[in-house]
Amino acid sequence: MTNAFITILSETSSGAGDQAAGKQAADKQAAGKQAADKPLADKLVALSDNISTLGIETTAASEILKGYKPVFDATVVQKLKAAGYSLTGKLNMDEFGMGYAGQTSAFGPVLNPWDLSRLAGDGSAAAVAAGEVPLALSSDTGGNLREAASFCGVTAIKPSYGAVSRHGLIAHASSMDQIGVAANSIEDCAALLAIISGPDHMDSTCVMQKPFDFSRALAEGAEGKGPEELKIGLPRNYFDGSIPLDDDVKKAVLAAAKVFEELGARVEEFDMPLTDYFIPCFLAISCAEASSNLSRFDGLKFGYRNPDAKDLFDLYRLSRSVFGLEVKRKIMLGSFVLSSENYDSHYRKAMQARSMIKDAFKRLFDNFDFILSPVVPTTAPRPGEYDNEPIKKLMTGIFNVPVNLAGLPAAALPSGFDRDKLPIGFQLIGRAFSEPELVKAARAYQGRTEHHTKRPPLDSGAADGGKS
Repeated sequence: MTNAFITILSETSSGAGDQAAGKQAADKQAAGKQAADKPLADKLVALSDNISTLGIETTAASEILKGYKPVFDATVVQKLKAAGYSLTGKLNMDEFGMGYAGQTSAFGPVLNPWDLSRLAGDGSAAAVAAGEVPLALSSDTGGNLREAASFCGVTAIKPSYGAVSRHGLIAHASSMDQIGVAANSIEDCAALLAIISGPDHMDSTCVMQKPFDFSRALAEGAEGKGPEELKIGLPRNYFDGSIPLDDDVKKAVLAAAKVFEELGARVEEFDMPLTDYFIPCFLAISCAEASSNLSRFDGLKFGYRNPDAKDLFDLYRLSRSVFGLEVKRKIMLGSFVLSSENYDSHYRKAMQARSMIKDAFKRLFDNFDFILSPVVPTTAPRPGEYDNEPIKKLMTGIFNVPVNLAGLPAAALPSGFDRDKLPIGFQLIGRAFSEPELVKAARAYQGRTEHHTKRPPLDSGAADGGKS
């Protein structure tokens, strides 16, 4: 149906094909609805296919890793198993997390359960929205997870950089990659994040001394700031036309801000600084890191080895030719940025811009508890919609990439639908390691709204494009 799964698992073995995922949609839709009301009602979880699983094929949605079966579990997988969770499958995604809206996978695009003629962004959100699984883990490097959550009308948390171990995550851009969670409600997201967060001696960038404790944040009458004490920043220049934004998305995000005002929060407009630097900075750094990380897939160390190669140059050329077009673009641009002639003028400048962006957020959080912004400028696109508009495609990440550049947490929350009945989301961005406060604010919002309880009409609407 949605092509959300690459591999379907039973308790002891892997299955094959999206036909099984389609059957699971009907079988597990009730469990997904229960999970919206009762945190972790069903201990089933799916993982994006760039999270290593012992003895289970892990491809990162790329031809170059077809048949690769890791000899270890990622740390997050070890923690899930220790907590009694069952893995239902490996989820489809953009190849190595590179691309837009889930259409660069070697296994075909991920389709949106609200309208199968549209893209979902990522298998994690598609599977949760379709009721195929109640909980999912996925990586978020430049907003992949949050974008998918917005497109599919589910809830997601991208945690602070260093809150969750990246050991066993196949790297895209190491300084921005972070494993996040998707579910139907903020309670389920928080409960799952509490399990996978915390220290890991296998990952030196994982700086959490202990897992998150959300019990107080989720309790009635919890300690700390209530909604009526919050000061939320609303970036004026996100909505004034200087950044392209669909009218329906604008209305839904501003409506979410209105809900917080009704809850007693003070919502104040401000001008987000450095917006012209967000995309160039992210592009230069992510491509440079991707080029370095993917150099290991050369036919010798890891990945596919072409049997027809006549010499070493041939081996590299033919083996790496199976990369998709988007991955090749990133490798080429990253190699250009890191070259001796361009390192200072491109990569070093991007790192300086990144420091400026981090400092700007620090100053903003001296005045605000959270920043409320759109997730993406549009609702779910059709496959190939932006193929001939590369600038427009890049601009879809403008609200997301600064969060990854600064290493901040963000919660993506459903906030309504557009005129075509496609979901719209917004995000709350917090200071580093403020996840408990972020969850508390998100819970207050979802306690006042019902957007997160809506499900796609799988029996009819999704099958005919969501129009019935």
